[in-house]
Amino acid sequence: MTSQLHALSFYAHHPRDLAAFWAGVLGRRLGDDPRDGVAVLPADEHGFRLGFVATGEPRTGANRIHFDLTSSSPENMRETVERALRLGGRHIDVGQRPEEGHVVLADPDGNEFCVLPPGNAFLAGCGFLGALACDGSQAVGYFWSAALRWQLVWDQDEETAIQSPHGGTKITWGGPPVAPKHGRNRLHLDLAPPPGGDQRAEVDRLLALGAKLLDPAPHEDGRITMLDPDDNEFCVLTPR
Repeated sequence: MTSQLHALSFYAHHPRDLAAFWAGVLGRRLGDDPRDGVAVLPADEHGFRLGFVATGEPRTGANRIHFDLTSSSPENMRETVERALRLGGRHIDVGQRPEEGHVVLADPDGNEFCVLPPGNAFLAGCGFLGALACDGSQAVGYFWSAALRWQLVWDQDEETAIQSPHGGTKITWGGPPVAPKHGRNRLHLDLAPPPGGDQRAEVDRLLALGAKLLDPAPHEDGRITMLDPDDNEFCVLTPR
């Protein structure tokens, strides 16, 4: 049994507002989750949704995950940037160089994301949401490849990337040095066992792969919070 990548979840001060921003940028519809304080963008053709969960915690430091959005042409890239700014995004400086060609923005909650120029061969065919680009070690790339049973499509100079057997968005890790972690990550992955699956057996499998339990007891909704080898939180949901 292997869990599926169910969602990338954001902790947000105003979850529905942030969900509306990303719905507008990505061209997805806005939905709701039965739990209070949660808004969602349902899964696209590449298989995982985006969730937005209320929090009162302040944001500290840069995120360890950001989106890389692809472009089909210079005009398309400009349209994406203009749309994001119109919806409440802003330009930010994270040390990018002009010759790199991409545009770095932040959403209304300060979460960083990049709009890449056309012609990116590595993300060709991955769709508009080309990558979840992560700060992380080679070991964590190996862990997630095994955890999701996604193919390791890049493994060079301690940089790694994985992709679903069905294609779509890649998840990438930039290798060392890994930026220090300041409190709970604002973004995390949610895994869902297959229907009728055994949540505890899946937790045990992930522990054997190198994960750790963060909370010994499940949350009220049944999810179990764990840490990957780089101490990033992720959740294993109850089977549906």
